[in-house]
Amino acid sequence: MKNSESPNLRWRKSNHSSGSGDNCVELADLAGAVGVRDSKNPQGDPLVLARPVFVHLARSLRIR
Repeated sequence: MKNSESPNLRWRKSNHSSGSGDNCVELADLAGAVGVRDSKNPQGDPLVLARPVFVHLARSLRIR
């Protein structure tokens, strides 16, 4: 997905991002998927993961 294809997405910062605000992962809800981007590069293309893949990734990261 190109960032220019989704100008109206509502991005939110992950709860696990640093509190300083400059080193964050941002997430956006998509139809059946989740967009993931780096807050330092909001104009860059987001990584788009199918919702089940994102859930599996998030659970795997919590274990570590």
